Amino acid sequence: MEGTIEIRSPHTDVEWQEYYHLRYEVLRKPLSQPEGSERNEGDAIGVHFALFRSGDLLAIARLDEVDEKVAQTRFVAVKSNLQGMGFGKKIMLAVEDHARQQGKSMMLLHARDYAVDFYLNLGYQIVEPSYKLFGVLQHFQMEKSL
Repeated sequence: MEGTIEIRSPHTDVEWQEYYHLRYEVLRKPLSQPEGSERNEGDAIGVHFALFRSGDLLAIARLDEVDEKVAQTRFVAVKSNLQGMGFGKKIMLAVEDHARQQGKSMMLLHARDYAVDFYLNLGYQIVEPSYKLFGVLQHFQMEKSL
């Protein structure tokens, strides 16, 4: 993992395009969903995180406020060829730190079935099975005290 790591919100139009493209490529395209399906109304008010290494976008996440004490992480994605190299953990720790700074004491998320172990390793606990994305991909509600 050589190179300078920076985690921040995208700033330029090109960075925003790369951000949404990564979200689409990792989270929607494998499910045969159309471009545009990677965006939703929460994008206007969520806090966006982008992990750059030497200027290259490698991982993303969005933080949503649920209420005064609870936040939710959504749309966590790492470039497919870089998964398992620690970038997901780095961006999740940055998201959690930001939530703590905002006074949140609980983090919620809905993990895809194949990502549950990743979140368990970060200290999250399974609450219950939640929805099936597009009727095919099982998600699990998970939470962590911050």
